[in-house]
Amino acid sequence: MQTSEHICRKAERTGRNMEPGMRSLLSDNSRYVEAFRLFLTNSTEHQCMLQFIETRLPDIVSSIGNGGSAINVLGVGSGSGEMDLKIFSKIQARYPGVPINTEIVEPSPEQLLSYKERVARTPGLADIHFTWHKKTSSEFELKVKEEKSDKKYDLIHMIQMMYYVKDAPATLAFFKSLLAPNGKLLIILVSGNSGWSTLWKKHGSRLPLNDLCLYITAGDIADILSSEGATFQSYELPSDMDITECFIDGDRNGDLLLDFLTETCDFNKNASPELREEIMRDLQSPGCSAAKDGKRIFNNNLSALVVERDEV
Repeated sequence: MQTSEHICRKAERTGRNMEPGMRSLLSDNSRYVEAFRLFLTNSTEHQCMLQFIETRLPDIVSSIGNGGSAINVLGVGSGSGEMDLKIFSKIQARYPGVPINTEIVEPSPEQLLSYKERVARTPGLADIHFTWHKKTSSEFELKVKEEKSDKKYDLIHMIQMMYYVKDAPATLAFFKSLLAPNGKLLIILVSGNSGWSTLWKKHGSRLPLNDLCLYITAGDIADILSSEGATFQSYELPSDMDITECFIDGDRNGDLLLDFLTETCDFNKNASPELREEIMRDLQSPGCSAAKDGKRIFNNNLSALVVERDEV
């Protein structure tokens, strides 16, 4: 939301009642990486984002640029760059030969290195100039304000990163202010009608909280934008995840997927019998999943929001 793109998907709450003995999955990096890779194998998350870029993005970028001599792009939380390069290909197809100046904001040095390596082995990028910022979005915001920069961007994309900001309305307002005339802000997040949303609303206060992350969905972002009178379009990105193994006692993959769903390290071992029973039951509810061909398929839907520049 990019391998760094996933997703703490948590929100700060008051009156939390986290069960004793449980700790965040992010506290065990090797187990987190293993669980995340299994999530990618069992879900269609990347595929649904790629389909959106293939089918919808060409129309979205058809009006950017404002006739300028170059197109300015800002990627916030770009991870290892897989989605970025797909986005660039659509801009290049629409504006052949037009230079693209792109700035990449990504706090992870490992991800930035992976991104640079991806660029080095990808042909057809001669017209793209990269500027790298090893920063969080808030650090980048501070830099822009300190430098009193007036640079504007034709496309800003924030894919699976709004979970990591402290103040969503302020973050949205800042990045909207960086849009050039006809510029677009693309945000992709877990959908408000997904199984994730169902789990968070009921069980979030009892699960481990990582201080860096928010429980926030595209529905929440849409509510913020609507309350501010922003102009935006919303696209549903259907996605699913096979969680059948979660219901097989002693299955390692099932245990890892449960860890991922709850963001809890060794959930099966450390959760109370009552919480485990509730979550296993709710994972089978219509709000979370459906039975299909003898399997249990989790609703992993995402949403894409395309936000217009505020009229001046």
